[in-house]
Amino acid sequence: MNIWDLIVALILGLVEGLTEFAPVSSTGHMIIVDDMLLKSAELLESQEVANTFKVVIQFGSVMAAVIVFWERLLSLIGINKRSSSKVPMEGSRLRLTHVIVGLIPAMILGLLFEDFIDTYLFSVETVLIGLVGGAILMILADWKVQREVRTKGSHEGVPLDGINYKQALLIGLFQCIALWPGFSRSGSTISGGVLLGLQYRAAADFTFIMAVPIMAGASAVSLLKKMDVLTADVIPFFAVGFISAFIFAWISIRFFLALINRIKLIPFAIYRILLATVIMVIYISIR
Repeated sequence: MNIWDLIVALILGLVEGLTEFAPVSSTGHMIIVDDMLLKSAELLESQEVANTFKVVIQFGSVMAAVIVFWERLLSLIGINKRSSSKVPMEGSRLRLTHVIVGLIPAMILGLLFEDFIDTYLFSVETVLIGLVGGAILMILADWKVQREVRTKGSHEGVPLDGINYKQALLIGLFQCIALWPGFSRSGSTISGGVLLGLQYRAAADFTFIMAVPIMAGASAVSLLKKMDVLTADVIPFFAVGFISAFIFAWISIRFFLALINRIKLIPFAIYRILLATVIMVIYISIR
């Protein structure tokens, strides 16, 4: 392993961390980075090592979300961090059951169509469709809010603790759209939440909280299956990627949550369309 391998690990972790939870499609970004950097690292010449590395950096992003939302995650299982007793946090109405209801649709469809998605939907063309389609969905969500402001004078929206089971289920259905690569889990669910009347911040919070158990579980299972790949010569490479993804995911989540109520979704929609254009140009140039 050389210094360039570690630089590649740092950059790949950065890209994963910054894009995993932002509504911009981490898949779309990884396509660009894969073509430019992934194959340039000696350690990633092995497909098995490359696949395991992607799981490791995704796990780093998930751990950042756990740190950001640890109080809320504890409250979902009835633990009040101030007393460490199993009692609901005062004023908290979001329950673990809301999260489970939101996860069910995508889990069912993901299991039923996993082979089809892996075989037919992971291509540059389908990701481009997902990027543009997701941008349109985000524009529609912002348009709905702007229309409400024009007609009613304001948009109050439902807060996180006001989410009911019907809204949780419908947001879960919007998450199913993200099974199509390029749509982005957060882009689909935040847009869906806003369309269903949630505050932007509430839709983002619920999206990230919902992502933690499913992503953490999937990453943990994948890592357990690939333990034989974690040899001494790749540990430094994986560690750099994990730490990089963790740090930049933490920054990305905190930054996004601080801004979402002010900037809304249109800037991310525009960025997605520009990203789709860049991917299309790169794809055409290398064919």
